[in-house]
Amino acid sequence: MDKNYKISKSEEEWKQQLTPNQFAVLRESATERPFTGEYNMHFENGIYTCAGCGEELFESSSKFDGHCGWPSFDQEIESGKIVEVKDETHGMIRTEILCGSCGGHLGHVFNDGPTETGLRYCVNSLSLNFKEEK
Repeated sequence: MDKNYKISKSEEEWKQQLTPNQFAVLRESATERPFTGEYNMHFENGIYTCAGCGEELFESSSKFDGHCGWPSFDQEIESGKIVEVKDETHGMIRTEILCGSCGGHLGHVFNDGPTETGLRYCVNSLSLNFKEEK
């Protein structure tokens, strides 16, 4: 990763902190299988945070059923929380999204969202934690 992030750890430190599946997604840009993630059809009130560093990324009010198999959001909680990077892997041109605090891979953003933002942040559940609204 070519950006200096607020939170920087060695590969070994990340491996100690994250589960093997979280490490594969957050640090190696893997993707969980569609319709398998804990937060795909999760619609409780609260805040979705980065599973790597705890940074607040998405409010539950921005979540919708994208019918794609991954949690979908129409906007980040605050500008700058998400970093966008051009992704040309797998024979496609997409926009990868990373946590702005630790650089963890979250998923991709597409301009086919059904809300007024027109965006669909398609996020791996393994890259998220959830803080329920009290």
